[in-house]
Amino acid sequence: MLDAGLNAVVWKCKFWEELEREELYGLLRLRAEVFVVEQNCPYQDLDDKDCSGLHLWAERSGSPASEGGAVLALTRLLPAGVSYPAEVSIGRVVTAQEVRRSGLGKELMIRSLDALHRQWPGEPIRLSAQQYLERFYADFGFEAVGESYLEDGIPHVAMTRPPG
Repeated sequence: MLDAGLNAVVWKCKFWEELEREELYGLLRLRAEVFVVEQNCPYQDLDDKDCSGLHLWAERSGSPASEGGAVLALTRLLPAGVSYPAEVSIGRVVTAQEVRRSGLGKELMIRSLDALHRQWPGEPIRLSAQQYLERFYADFGFEAVGESYLEDGIPHVAMTRPPG
């Protein structure tokens, strides 16, 4: 599946209270590397929603999550009422630079949708997509709603996917 010469990937999915310290560190490390450093977007990543969420990620097999480069991709899945009143949400979608265009992002979305359907069945899903990724999310059944907007200086578009 991966063409970046990577070892096997291990997938994990845990609620906040189930996360080990090292796992949490690895997740936050990748988010900071991409959203703050790579995208040059200083913002407050810790927004009090992580504690309500289900965290799904891929890590390099045999590497502790706290080790740099061990967490390769992740999403944060939230129940309705946390980010949006009537929809569950997918957020903090990120892949490490070294594995982009390897298929890992698509696998991440497939697994995220599956986890959402298992945990909160029959719920509509909303996400805030960076505008250049609109077509990527459309391939998973998401449709843009409303006009594009700036979030932390980056063009975004709200997208929803009906239940089912």
